[in-house]
Amino acid sequence: MGLHNAIGMTETETTLEQQISWHLSGNHYPPIPQVMVPVCIQAIDALKDGDANREIPMPFDGVDSNGEPFQVTWRGQITAPAWAIAEHAHLDAWLMISDGDLYWDENDDE
Repeated sequence: MGLHNAIGMTETETTLEQQISWHLSGNHYPPIPQVMVPVCIQAIDALKDGDANREIPMPFDGVDSNGEPFQVTWRGQITAPAWAIAEHAHLDAWLMISDGDLYWDENDDE
């Protein structure tokens, strides 16, 4: 159901930022934090450019118990490859070429 909702969202007049924002909060439980919207858009751009392994910087998300900025990480790293972001956030609806084919082969990039 989430994929169908996301595909429907891509066909609206809303901006990509609004679409991703809705998708992260409405199609995930628990919701993926909104701080990830720009990260997802960068991942979509990288995958459409054919660069599935492009490293995307992870954002800061609030502060920790010591009042220090909290760094989002992926497998302990402060960057993540575009394919991993797309996979984790289920961004297929924005990466379809036609007939369900994606801009990248999910199995080749891990």
